[in-house]
Amino acid sequence: MRVKAVIEYLGTAFAGWQVQPNQPTVQAALEKAVTVAVGERTRVEGAGRTDAGVHALGQVAGFDVPDDTDLYRLRASLNGLTPPDISVVDLAEVGDGFDPRRDARMRSYRYTIVNARPPSPLLNGRSWHVYPLIELALVARLAKALKGPHDFGAFRASDCQSDTTVREVHHSTWTRDDHLLTYDISANAFLKQMVRVLVGSMVDVALGKLDEDEFLGLLEGGDRTEAGRTAPAEGLMLVSVDY
Repeated sequence: MRVKAVIEYLGTAFAGWQVQPNQPTVQAALEKAVTVAVGERTRVEGAGRTDAGVHALGQVAGFDVPDDTDLYRLRASLNGLTPPDISVVDLAEVGDGFDPRRDARMRSYRYTIVNARPPSPLLNGRSWHVYPLIELALVARLAKALKGPHDFGAFRASDCQSDTTVREVHHSTWTRDDHLLTYDISANAFLKQMVRVLVGSMVDVALGKLDEDEFLGLLEGGDRTEAGRTAPAEGLMLVSVDY
């Protein structure tokens, strides 16, 4: 039986989603838990390879279990076998060909900034603290320009291996609630560290470290060295994956 899992996790203690030698990862913790629960070695495939320190509210994974597996009991077992910063929220039977990465139509991320006040202890490890005031109208204007298909070659990690750098952004907005700035973005797919570089670059424009016209010009292609900084991983969260 093929199973689709929705997983929530706090990424602080993990070296990202993907299995890595001698490093704690979300994928490794889940594979160990499923293997123990069903009694056979199981591969868990994720919809996105979140970086070290990045969180998830709605990561999606797929794996195979014996046909007679009770999914309600399996969910309880997995939540007992995984660390407390991982929660298996939902399990559902899907078709045998389900691929959580290739079948995804859209992914949504959220980035959180504590702005123009001292750091927030309650959001420690889940936000980026930027003290100078960020003008909402400015970053909102930059975010709106991201919508549609663009070449995001300048807004990715320097070691990104993707064959194409064109992505289509469906939703891109900044909102402010007092001292909390939140950026939401949805796209068909993302390049490695794309959201973090976009956020860091927009903040750099707001702080006068990067010219607005230069930022906009990079949406038609460019080199990573021409964009702004990479925002810290702890402010980023994978919100959902749509199929």
